[in-house]
Amino acid sequence: MHLIASDLAFAYPGRKVLEHVDVRVSDGVRLGVVGENGSGKSTLLHLLAGRLQPGGGDVRRQGTLALVEQELTPAPGETVGDVVRSALAGVRQVAAELDAAAAAFDHDAGDLGELTELLAKADHLAAWDADRRVDVALTRLGAPRDLDRELATLSVGQRYRVRLACRLAERSDLLLLDEPTNHLDDEAIGFLTEELRAWRGGVVLVTHDRQLLDDVATAILDLDPSMDGRPVLYGQPGYLAYRFAKNQAMHRWRQRYRAERKRAQQLAERLDASYEGLSDEWRPPKGSQKHRRGTRARIHVKAADRLVEKLEAEAVEVPVPPLELVFPDLPSLSPGWDPAQPLVELRNPRVVGEPGADGAPQVRLDLPGTRVAVPPAGRLLVVGPNGTGKSTLLAALAGRLPLDRGSRTAVDGVRVGVVGQENAPIVGRGLDDPRTLSGFDAAANEALALLSRGALDPDHVVPVAALGLLAEEDLERPLAELSAGQRRRFELARTLVAAPHLLVLDEPTNHLSIDLVDELTRALARTSAAVVVATHDRRMREDLADWPTLTLG
Repeated sequence: MHLIASDLAFAYPGRKVLEHVDVRVSDGVRLGVVGENGSGKSTLLHLLAGRLQPGGGDVRRQGTLALVEQELTPAPGETVGDVVRSALAGVRQVAAELDAAAAAFDHDAGDLGELTELLAKADHLAAWDADRRVDVALTRLGAPRDLDRELATLSVGQRYRVRLACRLAERSDLLLLDEPTNHLDDEAIGFLTEELRAWRGGVVLVTHDRQLLDDVATAILDLDPSMDGRPVLYGQPGYLAYRFAKNQAMHRWRQRYRAERKRAQQLAERLDASYEGLSDEWRPPKGSQKHRRGTRARIHVKAADRLVEKLEAEAVEVPVPPLELVFPDLPSLSPGWDPAQPLVELRNPRVVGEPGADGAPQVRLDLPGTRVAVPPAGRLLVVGPNGTGKSTLLAALAGRLPLDRGSRTAVDGVRVGVVGQENAPIVGRGLDDPRTLSGFDAAANEALALLSRGALDPDHVVPVAALGLLAEEDLERPLAELSAGQRRRFELARTLVAAPHLLVLDEPTNHLSIDLVDELTRALARTSAAVVVATHDRRMREDLADWPTLTLG
């Protein structure tokens, strides 16, 4: 057993993050960790690695450990070669110890057990093959192979891939990974999947990649709330088994909650009836057996008290279940539109960006001879490697980016809702302070701006609190205080409030929990509005594989 964590708890000032977390990882265990943003996934990895000290419980580790975080802040002058040397220091030490022990071994009186142990350790680490493994991993992950290249000159994704390649080649007993697919393309994810499946030690994997969980996870730990308030370990391998078991658990939770709410209502009604009867007894007709009625009144009091005690003793405190996405009924057309006419159409689009370091114009999108048309209730999936212009195409389609060549036409009055990779600016009305503007106010401003222009029928406005994306108390908070996941949920909510005819979604799975991604995918397949999606998420692409697809690059 490489890792045992018992009843872990951790809190930041004024906020509990983790409670009652139990983790056991041995050779061959690949534990996936899932949950909403802010549920403590990265915090858990730091607790397991010893980077943070728990507020409760304890962690016991055995063997070597490697943690690959989402961000790497390089030291001044640090190079790719420095990362390689640091990661392989333990492997090289074992190889050196084996060479020294073999050279000094006394065949007549030497300790064969010690030599055998060193040989087994070197074999486990494949110490003689470490440099080749690093080079292969750097190549397969698409990371720079120049050992003299300074990390500061690399992008965030390149730095991550360098560090991941070195950690994979290191072959630690316990590997902790935080969102490893964020900076990987399909080929690199395929290589990572192969490595994790063949990993001899234990793995703890924080990821929102449903396909990766299905491919490698032997169990899944869900940090989201459960009916008893504790994290839940789903012990069957793969994402699909987890999804089925969690859906069943959520169904039982919601049923139990509704039953308890019904019981509470019945209790209130019975108590009202009892005390109403009690009130009547306290007002007997004048001059009629008042002592007898007083006795009966006391009996009423005792009976009502006994009823309260009985019902309260039988009551079960069931917490409110998590929110569930309630997708609105979006329109396909407005009155008078021709259903055969595309809502939006691009022809021969070309977009040129700012000049690069060499002064030459940077072509962001160039599709000569191409027509991209989205009909009412139409579907379009845009795919392709990073840098091929997917986001640029979506922005041009939505009318948010001018074309340097080609044309864009749109039906007069079409409402286009856009969820981009970056959060949209917060809309105020002159007197609003963006630092304190709440979700309720920002959504209202979006709707009022459309209503004032006559671009939205008041009957079509979608109440933001009815979408199941954010709780009312979160909608009342300033947007600036929301977590990345909550802010992303609000971006989706504010887009739906305006009842768009066309939804344009750029990497919609970013920062969303896998539960919400599943709900959103089902909703996009069913909605009456037209939908355009660009995504690198393999499971979402698979779920939308029957959509018309435009491949760039």
